[in-house]
Amino acid sequence: MFQFSIHSLEQLVKRKLTEENILWVIETSMNKTIEEDLTIYQNIILENEKKYLVRVFVNENKVPPLIITAYKTSNIKKYKHEN
Repeated sequence: MFQFSIHSLEQLVKRKLTEENILWVIETSMNKTIEEDLTIYQNIILENEKKYLVRVFVNENKVPPLIITAYKTSNIKKYKHEN
């Protein structure tokens, strides 16, 4: 179980993502990395026949883990080294 921060919920609306998108990325993540005490989950989604990389930043030191923010990018190659 994960909790969404207020900031993350605001960003989901702004970035046209859903809570279901985010939970799916966490559950099916191609990999996860840790940067500055945040775990970053990422996976590719298909939207309007275009691929986007969705990155989800989670503070797993909180109970339950707190989703801090998330975003999607079409610049998948930029993060390819992390896959």
